[in-house]
Amino acid sequence: MRLTILGGGGFRVPLVYGALLGDRAEGRVTEVVLHDLDAGRLNAVSRVLAEQAAGVPDAPGVRATTDLDEALRGADFVFSAIRVGGLEGRAQDERVALAHGVLGQETVGAGGIAYGLRTVPVAVDIARRVARLAPDAWLINFTNPAGLVTEAMSRHLGDRVIGICDSPVGLGRRIARALGVDPGTAWIDYAGLNHLGWVRGLRVAGRDQLPRLLADPAMLGSFEEGRLFGADWLRSLGAIPNEYLHYYYFNRETVRAYRQAEQTRGAFLHHQQARFYEELRDPGAPALDTWNRTRHEREATYMAENRRTAGAGEREAEDLSGGYEKVALALMRAIARDERTTLILNVRNRGTLSALDSEAVVEVPCLVDAGGAHPVSVEPLPGHATGLVCAVKAVEREVLAAAESGSRETAVKAFALHPLVDSVNVARGLVEDYMGVHPGLAYLK
Repeated sequence: MRLTILGGGGFRVPLVYGALLGDRAEGRVTEVVLHDLDAGRLNAVSRVLAEQAAGVPDAPGVRATTDLDEALRGADFVFSAIRVGGLEGRAQDERVALAHGVLGQETVGAGGIAYGLRTVPVAVDIARRVARLAPDAWLINFTNPAGLVTEAMSRHLGDRVIGICDSPVGLGRRIARALGVDPGTAWIDYAGLNHLGWVRGLRVAGRDQLPRLLADPAMLGSFEEGRLFGADWLRSLGAIPNEYLHYYYFNRETVRAYRQAEQTRGAFLHHQQARFYEELRDPGAPALDTWNRTRHEREATYMAENRRTAGAGEREAEDLSGGYEKVALALMRAIARDERTTLILNVRNRGTLSALDSEAVVEVPCLVDAGGAHPVSVEPLPGHATGLVCAVKAVEREVLAAAESGSRETAVKAFALHPLVDSVNVARGLVEDYMGVHPGLAYLK
């Protein structure tokens, strides 16, 4: 079975390959095709993968190409993890937003809209090529903003594109660990959009264990989200939010912390990864050791400003090991082998959340089999969550409309309607400044 990875020179590709190395079952991935626009990055990542595979019998073969059509032909699965504009683009997204006094995070608020506006046209082109060159392939999307990009691609690939994210998996794992239960035996009642969801229950043997957690301040303080949001707020919500909701519930504090930080997250990663790729230009450098050292630093500093603002402390060791690659492998296994499983995924709504139309991509538990991912019926979200989900989905739809029409006016509307921007004048300034730094937005007229 052939897996094509778009963004194959990306820093996190070795996580996916590492997961494949541990899969010994029949029908596993036997060939990996890496595609990237940057041949130097492809070479660096290929070296890391070669060292990972050393001594592993029957390791999946790896080949790299800068030709997108060549990469797609014959693929059984396509994993999309591209970053349009690179990390320099992410750093610019953050700087422009913060200069206007709003959040610049890559998937939330102004930064997420800017990233979406330059990514959607590229993602749509990829979807059209997949439909033409590999019509039987399944596309697994990890490109951010994941829900928005998955919805854009679904208009051309239907249900054969499925979005993944490691945030819900990590959240469910931490809640289960705090409760002292095996996450593999728990049903996680999670619903919302990508980076905008809530755990409303965690059931073991039919019994909801979440009320026990919410009633115990010490237990709530034992895991990251409990410290990040605070026991009182979680009890008020009656749910555990995805960590990204910290940007909404504590927006002013977070923007202040980001403006006071020595450098933004995107700038940190840009410098860090540039150093990694530069080190691997030396053919004698230990590729895997260099990658492992860089990855540990990356994961340990994740959402550092938010944790600092909340006094949440350092990340737990168990949360430094990634997670999205395990979701991707489980998804591929379930489809390729009809190994039925349940995963929290980004798929078309199909009536799952009654407040949204059937084509809206949502993040909910899904039953997965050879026929793809099927969203499970869930209880309606409470009013406060429904309002936020509907507002953000409306913004996503404006982003898609702007990307399709090339309308600058529609792009302004997308920014202005976002709850974390909430100003038409700020929105106009954001569009002007983003167009000034991103050549990929020149299509807006």
